[in-house]
Amino acid sequence: MINNLKDCYIIAGPCAAESESQVMETATLLASMGITTFRVGVWKPRTHPGCFEGRGEEALKWLGRVKKDLSMKVAVEVATPEHVRLALDYGVDILWIGARTTANPFLVQAIADELSHVSRDIQVFVKNPTNPDVDLWIGSIERIKAAGISKIAAVHRGFSTYGRSEYRNNPMWQLPMDFRRRMPEIPLLCDPSHIGGKRELVAPISQQALDLGFDGLMIECHCSPEKALSDSQQQLMPKELGAVLASLTVRDHDSKLEQINILRKQIDELDSQMIDVIARRMEICREIGRYKKENNMTVFQSNRYKSVLERLMNEAQKRNVDADCVKAIFEAIHEESVRQQSDLKFTVDADR
Repeated sequence: MINNLKDCYIIAGPCAAESESQVMETATLLASMGITTFRVGVWKPRTHPGCFEGRGEEALKWLGRVKKDLSMKVAVEVATPEHVRLALDYGVDILWIGARTTANPFLVQAIADELSHVSRDIQVFVKNPTNPDVDLWIGSIERIKAAGISKIAAVHRGFSTYGRSEYRNNPMWQLPMDFRRRMPEIPLLCDPSHIGGKRELVAPISQQALDLGFDGLMIECHCSPEKALSDSQQQLMPKELGAVLASLTVRDHDSKLEQINILRKQIDELDSQMIDVIARRMEICREIGRYKKENNMTVFQSNRYKSVLERLMNEAQKRNVDADCVKAIFEAIHEESVRQQSDLKFTVDADR
């Protein structure tokens, strides 16, 4: 079922280990599809207290069954030295450091210190930090390498951004591409589940990652996603995962064409970000329009418009961007802002 992916590394499994039967059922179905590495959360970092935070050490016993009965490798997230010790005591093959942990150099160093005492050959995945900081991501990997770990992979799971977005975590593809340029020796995987946040986005995000030359995919899969105790909206059933993997293509790229496609993908991502920013800008403009209406102010403020335009043109020149080009862009944006405030004025009148 996954022969079309050639050398692409696939790791799959539930967001969290909820029960022994859920773990074994999901793992058995995945193994029958040819998946050889089973990922699952044992300790779950949650935003709010009182949410399901995993089964802890109890779940590690279930993973022992997955290894023994199904001959699969198992991977779990670790966030503390104690997690590392317990996971290794139960024979876990792959440890991954989550985004919230990667963002904290103290935690990463504590994990690295614990790993420096490990005698057996262990593999460590490092997810990007929650904030869009490539240096922080690279720094975490450097800490793990300094501990004597040689088998390291990076996992791109998107970045947290403020405001509404199509994605749960914005992919910002230019950042993992910058990471790859700076650390080409490190395998790079994509986690489309956490980027998309919705199961219908897993396939297109996965294909985009493969088009950009990623080495593998880390996908959340659950035997009964609708009953999942965490992240139910982004987990696939095993048969759905099979359909997604069968639809994907690993393309053979000419090196020059591959490079230009990577750059084009970065432009596409930046274009999408600009649309998001413009949309948020218009929301604020409408708020300003309401304020002007309530305080009997004119929609067009000429002095404000002139000073803003001058500032932006000066900033453009400092960044080697043509000032006239920037002027034309912001004149169009300002015209749309005025239109939306004017429309709002009539809307408010109509409502009253």
